Amino acid sequence: MNNNTRFWDIVASVYDIFVNVINAKTHRQLLGEITRLIQPTDIVLECACGTGMLTEVIAPRCTKLIATDFSTKMLQRTKKKCKYFTNTDFRTADITSLDFKTDSFDKVVAGNVIHLLQYPRKALREMERVCRPGGKIIVPTYIVTSKQEKITRIYGKMGARFQNKFTFASYEQFFIDAGYTDVAFIKVEGKIPCSVAVIEKKDKIKW
Repeated sequence: MNNNTRFWDIVASVYDIFVNVINAKTHRQLLGEITRLIQPTDIVLECACGTGMLTEVIAPRCTKLIATDFSTKMLQRTKKKCKYFTNTDFRTADITSLDFKTDSFDKVVAGNVIHLLQYPRKALREMERVCRPGGKIIVPTYIVTSKQEKITRIYGKMGARFQNKFTFASYEQFFIDAGYTDVAFIKVEGKIPCSVAVIEKKDKIKW
């Protein structure tokens, strides 16, 4: 188990306090934005589902959902929250090496994980690979301003490794640098704000 995985296993039991109390405004608005992007006929893959913050609002709005995370503790909490949804499966998975066939999903969602990854572009390519042409890759990510620097330092001391500390502008530039020039961004304001990147996969890509 690497240090980052160990960190998320440790904080799994308290993560919901951060989401629902400390960052409640951002959380509520983010859920609304995500649900508007999900259609009833969608087959959805959620990467880095965490404790199921997005999972429990995506599941009732789609045909099929596969929720994945590399932290078994996080995944256990998601399973508990979503045990009544019959259209949802749960799997341990690495976002940079997904064990799914190409063009399998209508929507691929990865919430608040890109900034933690050592190889975020590899994760984007994998999400794009498994998304069907005409589908969407949805990537919400927390934004760090000067007010949030203290929080990221505390997380770092606990074991989290922030590979990138995005501002709204640098998050948009990240996608441009990765070769994604046609990306829509939704700003979600709050104590710790969030930017939701939405990429539409236009053509079938040869992998």
